[in-house]
Amino acid sequence: MKIVLLLYLLHLLFAVGKPARVPEYRALLSLKTAITSGLTSPLDQWNISTSHCTWTGVTCDRYRRVLSLDVSNMNLSGTLSPDLGDLRNLLNLSAAVNSLTGPIPPELSRVSGLRHLNLSNNIINGTFPQNLSSLKLLQVLDLYNNNMSGPLPVVVTEMPNLIHLHLGGNFFSGNIPPEYGRWEFLEYLAVSGNELTGKIPPQIGNLSRLQHLYAGYFNTYVGGIPPEIGNLTDLTRLDIANCGLTGEIPPEIGNLEKLDTLFLQVNGLTGGLTPELGKLKSLRSMDLSNNMLHGEIPNSFSELKNLTLLNLFRNQLHGAIPDLVGDMPELEVLQLWENNFTGSIPTGLGRNGKLQILDLSSNKLTGYLPPDLCAGNRLQTLIALGNFLFGPIPESLGRCESLCRIRMGDNFLNGSIPEGLFGLGGLVQVELQDNYLSGRFPETNATSSSSRLGQISLSNNQLSGELPGSIGNFVAVQKLLLDGNQFSGRIPGEIGRLQQLSKMDFSSNRFSGGIAPEISKCKSLTFVDLSQNELSGEIPDAITGMRILNYLNLSRNHLVGTIPSSISTMQSLTAVDFSYNNLTGLVPGTGQFSYFNSTSFMGNPGLCGPYLGPCKFGVGNGTHQAHVKGHLSSSLKLFLVIGLLLCSIAFAIAAIIKARSLKKANEFRSWKLTAFQRLDFTCDDVLDCLKEDNIIGKGGAGIVYKGVMPNGDQVAVKRLPGMSRGSSHDHGFNAEIQTLGRIRHRHINACLPLLVLMGTLLQYSIDSSNILVFKELMLYLKSLILIILDIWIALPLKYAYTLKVDEKSDVYSFGVVLLELVSGRKPVGEFGDGVDIVQWVRKMTDSKKEGVLKILDPRLSSVPLHEVMHVFYVAMLCVEEQSIERPTMREVVQILSELPKSSNTNNSKQGASTIPLESSPAKSTIAESPSPINAKDSKEHPPQSPPPDLLSI
Repeated sequence: MKIVLLLYLLHLLFAVGKPARVPEYRALLSLKTAITSGLTSPLDQWNISTSHCTWTGVTCDRYRRVLSLDVSNMNLSGTLSPDLGDLRNLLNLSAAVNSLTGPIPPELSRVSGLRHLNLSNNIINGTFPQNLSSLKLLQVLDLYNNNMSGPLPVVVTEMPNLIHLHLGGNFFSGNIPPEYGRWEFLEYLAVSGNELTGKIPPQIGNLSRLQHLYAGYFNTYVGGIPPEIGNLTDLTRLDIANCGLTGEIPPEIGNLEKLDTLFLQVNGLTGGLTPELGKLKSLRSMDLSNNMLHGEIPNSFSELKNLTLLNLFRNQLHGAIPDLVGDMPELEVLQLWENNFTGSIPTGLGRNGKLQILDLSSNKLTGYLPPDLCAGNRLQTLIALGNFLFGPIPESLGRCESLCRIRMGDNFLNGSIPEGLFGLGGLVQVELQDNYLSGRFPETNATSSSSRLGQISLSNNQLSGELPGSIGNFVAVQKLLLDGNQFSGRIPGEIGRLQQLSKMDFSSNRFSGGIAPEISKCKSLTFVDLSQNELSGEIPDAITGMRILNYLNLSRNHLVGTIPSSISTMQSLTAVDFSYNNLTGLVPGTGQFSYFNSTSFMGNPGLCGPYLGPCKFGVGNGTHQAHVKGHLSSSLKLFLVIGLLLCSIAFAIAAIIKARSLKKANEFRSWKLTAFQRLDFTCDDVLDCLKEDNIIGKGGAGIVYKGVMPNGDQVAVKRLPGMSRGSSHDHGFNAEIQTLGRIRHRHINACLPLLVLMGTLLQYSIDSSNILVFKELMLYLKSLILIILDIWIALPLKYAYTLKVDEKSDVYSFGVVLLELVSGRKPVGEFGDGVDIVQWVRKMTDSKKEGVLKILDPRLSSVPLHEVMHVFYVAMLCVEEQSIERPTMREVVQILSELPKSSNTNNSKQGASTIPLESSPAKSTIAESPSPINAKDSKEHPPQSPPPDLLSI
């Protein structure tokens, strides 16, 4: 009896101070209370009227104990309840792919038997709870893509049974602890996409069972790849791309015989391609692009029999592409562009029947194109522009049904266009400009014409003959460039069927006859150039039907008659050229014509009007007769002045009354703070910044104030117009608040009816004259991209007319912003004659990055030239006239992040590209070489290989 009493007393003693244990169904209901969801939720079923073991996401054992809780991907928000710690029998907990916020509850440490914890893809913040180290049985810990911060946790090394650890996509900082080499059973380790620094510790080589290692993206290490990585003999995937690595590839990497994926791209690696890479016989994907590797492709690569993807682009490799590359039996993707390769392309390339993507552009390759590139009918992309290739285009490409894009401009190719090429059903882009192609334009029928072909560029060749009427079958074409050839005959009326056509350049040919009036049926046209032909007859009145036309060039033909006065009503026109024809009569002086100068009409002796001299007798009669202005009497003028004065007084009184009412309303309205993560300042702290002395920028999108928070953080506060207290219209700002609320990013910290941006002090209005450049231009650009939401308001002029806005419209707008930054000029209004900044820059620089000095804002004199040239290069990619040629915004982010090195420095690359969307980023990376910005270089002086600071899209 005494023993029983003693045991009871001991039980009471240990129970003192412990919180009362909550029943499991109560713990689940507490979780439901702490989180919210949409109008309907799977958790609506959770109520006490049914057994908790039947609730959605809950799994129990036969004793009704909760063993598993899975509420993943249920559109949940709110926080995790501390009562989860009372699910003492829980083995698996997953709440991934929701919008949960707040810290990880430390009470989870009470679930001592937990094996699986997955909270990935949420907005969880705070540091890693120290007491979770008590979860000694935990095998899977996945916190990928949250907002957690602080040093990379060391306490996780006290979980001895971990097999899978994913801490990527957060804001962890500091070094990778050497203790991370302790785990005995770890197979998966990901710390990519954080803010880690220091060296990669050699102790990582102690993880003998490791199969997956991801450590790149946003991290910025010093030093190189530790040779100890060669000890990870079970490793199958190694991704340490885009993280500032330097030095040579260690030969010990050849010990990883099970490796199937090796991603080391976008670093500062030097030296040659170590021959030991040839020992990786299991390798399927190897990406070493965007480094500073030199030398030749080693013969040992012949052992890579399983390789499907080989990316070596944007390095300094030279020599011939060895035949062994063409003999790789599994090769699907080969990208070697922007190197210094010479010699011919391996003739066996494509014979394996599996080749899908080939990009060899911007090298110094010669010889013929291999005949069997599409042997397996799987080739999708063929790019070889900017080389010295000659000979005909293989006829087999005309039967390559899988082909989507062919870009082989700026070579020395001859012969005719392969029969059937323009009839391939999947073809979307053809670039064969700047070659020596001859023969006729391929004729097709309605069934054999590509219905997806969006671009045909055949400029500067030796093509001849008449255009067939079947050209009207390319109903999806947007860009049709035939300039600089020897085409003759009439322009076929069937061209009016091209309803998607936006750019048409038929200049410098031998077209004759009248201008086909059917051109006016192409309602999407913004650019028409028919100059330097043999066209005759009158300018058709129907041309005014092209309501969004920006550019019209009919110069150097044999046109007669008058310029139709109705053309002056085309509000979209920004540039015209009627020079050197046989036109007569009075030049219209109204509408857009009032902005054009005499150079647009010179070379027509019969034309008269402003800047051209007076008209001969009778020329001004009829429709061209000038309006005679009457004279107003003095009394009528007086009445008009008095009337205007009275109206002004009435307007001023109304404005004063309105202002007083708004001021009174302000007294009853308080500011609302909408925060998307934990902040260290209050709304009042922000409002204290709104002082006249703190103004650092003004623009059409609002006023920007500089502020310093109590904790020392510098912020920029943007106050939008119409958003003062008492305003009845938010100009869409509430919608922007809601959108920002769904964005989880390190550069967006808080929003209120003023916008607060942490980190780099900047104002991101489209008015680039207000942009603050503090440390370096690229730092600003990184932040600017990541808050691209505000840039969506900046549509290019052409879209204001066309109203055709797609996902690439934002890219064009961003390109305009970059040009404003580089030049220090406004987008319109400074260049005359309706010319915008894009047209002006193209004219000044000839679209060559070296020409940026002609437009450079002198305030950027302290910014390294290679960085400015890089930004300019990206800007010109973004403002390509055809959306198909522009990079996506994701690609723009990557290009700007992959800042090239100056040719005279060895510093590591700055910036980093975005985190891969998948938590397992071993997906093959595909990039494509950019179009040559200037495609009309003289054949007698062929272009040199672009310098290594041009980045890919």
